Amino acid sequence: MVSIILPIFNEEKGLESFVKVLYDVIKDKLNKFEILLVNDGSSDESLTIIKSLSTDYSEIKYINLSRNFGHQIAVSAGLDFAKGEYVILMDSDGQDPPELIPDMINKINEGYDVIYAKRIKRADESFLKKQTATMFYKLLNYITNIEIPVDTGDFRIINRKVVNALKQMPEKQRYLRGQIAWLGFKQAPIEYERKGRNAGKSNYTYKKMIRLALDAITSFSNWPLRLATISGFICAFIGLSLIIYTLYAKFILKVYEPGWPSLMISIVFLGGIQLLGIGMIGEYVARINDNVKQRPLYLVDESNVDINA
Repeated sequence: MVSIILPIFNEEKGLESFVKVLYDVIKDKLNKFEILLVNDGSSDESLTIIKSLSTDYSEIKYINLSRNFGHQIAVSAGLDFAKGEYVILMDSDGQDPPELIPDMINKINEGYDVIYAKRIKRADESFLKKQTATMFYKLLNYITNIEIPVDTGDFRIINRKVVNALKQMPEKQRYLRGQIAWLGFKQAPIEYERKGRNAGKSNYTYKKMIRLALDAITSFSNWPLRLATISGFICAFIGLSLIIYTLYAKFILKVYEPGWPSLMISIVFLGGIQLLGIGMIGEYVARINDNVKQRPLYLVDESNVDINA
């Protein structure tokens, strides 16, 4: 059995057409499958469309979360409910082509645990977004001991072994593509050209991208804390050098002229480094605080999934 997880947030314009295309593509190629639609607190008519689709097609199930918990947590909820031996993660905006699914299944049957879709071309994405994404992945691979493939998203197929391993990772700040790479199971890419959205506009704003980037860095690297430590040593060395130079200029060169510019520069520089270090520590402390509360990762408002089946 194959489970396909679609996280949904305000996708009313193109959701129905995309799900029907997806269903038509896989119905004759998969003997047994389920499509899990995870509504992540949509404020439009997405839930109404989801319920209608689940009525029309017995293979379509839905999970309605109590509010918007975020894309990665919505996918995690789907993983908890998925029953398939293989699980496919993909977006519901039409950018991930359903036509690639049979090839992904054939590839994973060659003995892999994860097959991730690697984009060789991106439609409808700005130059800035492409460049920042590339720079982010290169930075993340540099500062961590895991390797996350460049030009990949969450579109991938994983087997039950990987799903069970992900369920053992309880952190609140989810970064699934990084978590899957961290597991270290046998992985391989399959290339494709990513299309533009079939309707509407992207809900993944730069603010959300920055938040995801922070979650990725703080989840897999202590580099920001190390940077703060190194900056402290550098500032201390610079301060010591200024003290030595000041004493030398006053007592040896006799050319010392007291003034506020050097004093202000030193204060602003050291103050900035201190705030940077405190901010980095604060990011980690906030994440520790979120996890020690032991609140549930998400709450389900309603669902037609039989969890006992």
